[in-house]
Amino acid sequence: MLRFLFPRLTDRPARGADLFAAVTREARQPHWYADGGVPDTLDGRFAVLATVTALVLVRLESGGEPGDAAGVALTERFVAVMEAEHRELGLGDPGLGRKVRKLVSALGRRVESWRAAVAMDDFAGAAVDSLGLAGTGTASHNVRALHDLWARLKALDVAGLADGRLR
Repeated sequence: MLRFLFPRLTDRPARGADLFAAVTREARQPHWYADGGVPDTLDGRFAVLATVTALVLVRLESGGEPGDAAGVALTERFVAVMEAEHRELGLGDPGLGRKVRKLVSALGRRVESWRAAVAMDDFAGAAVDSLGLAGTGTASHNVRALHDLWARLKALDVAGLADGRLR
């Protein structure tokens, strides 16, 4: 019914939805948890999601104006999903804004870290910090996986990324 009454409001998918869905699929791959030692918890899953999102954002930064637009859409979708997920977890309005700001700040820190890691082609420290694996001895799998992900991202054009193609 709403689609008929308000086609311009309901026909368009949310900006960045396809790219965020692709990032989420990547973050849900079992190898991060089974082989990589990331705890399969809310915090662990957020760490992988934010890490993959950060790498995609770093790749989009090199894509000029279309990359910037896709990066903004991905970030907006990330914020919207974090807010919705935390509402479902029962976090109400008084604490919701503060929590979402902390999550977005964590994403921002990861983007900065991955910019440096990519520039130096040194993924080890960024992987340990980004995935919260200090002292676990499981970083080697994740360093390889993140390096492989970066290679895939570099091989893709910005238009394909913006459409949600990570492979």
